[in-house]
Amino acid sequence: MTDSSTIPLDPDDLGALAEAGTATVTTQLFKLGLRNTFLAGLRTYGRPTKRMVGEAFTLRYIPAREDIDVLDVFDDYDHPQRLAVESVGPGQILVVDCRGEGRAASAGHILLTRLAARHAAGFVTDGTLRDIAGIDELPMPVYATGPAAMTNLALHHAVDVQLPIGCAGVAVYPGDVLLGDADGVVCVPRHLVAAIANPAREQEELESFLQQRVAGGAPLRGTYPPDEATMLAYRASTRPSAAAS
Repeated sequence: MTDSSTIPLDPDDLGALAEAGTATVTTQLFKLGLRNTFLAGLRTYGRPTKRMVGEAFTLRYIPAREDIDVLDVFDDYDHPQRLAVESVGPGQILVVDCRGEGRAASAGHILLTRLAARHAAGFVTDGTLRDIAGIDELPMPVYATGPAAMTNLALHHAVDVQLPIGCAGVAVYPGDVLLGDADGVVCVPRHLVAAIANPAREQEELESFLQQRVAGGAPLRGTYPPDEATMLAYRASTRPSAAAS
């Protein structure tokens, strides 16, 4: 299988994705036959000023074992969890596979603060987080299933970085692009980013117009989906005005 993580990403495509919501992007992926791209069950934390968009940097946990996963392992700065945090680059998103197990946290405030300081684009896990009050104040988007006070070592053993993982039931490959908003997180296969970015932005612009029409009293028939008359009105609304020309 070709390694898609080497496919260059156009910043304009990432910008277009950032202008679209996860609902729009899942629809665009659905048109291409992809039905399992939304990481369901995650809640948003942090205080980001914009939507999350960036490349996935992956970390995988397997179940812990009592004779191996003791507190002393964190004395090793090359422990996979610590190594992952110190390896995530600007614009990347650390995505952690916790197998949906939430009784022990996948990370805490200090590690996520370090990610924010490294200018990571976000953090995503299908597990839980400790020190949630501090995490909720970070300027970085964070997605998890909820809070848990127990250290990750109680139930999680970090094994792999930058290999394919499953997160919230979705396959995530290193370099895939994740988009996050108030609805949650969607995973866009890297090789499809260029194919859906501009259509997603265009769909978002059209639906914003349709939303205004419906809010103004227009019936669904002829508006959603739009008939030719509605599309003509939409195209007219997007043309530069004579005064601006």
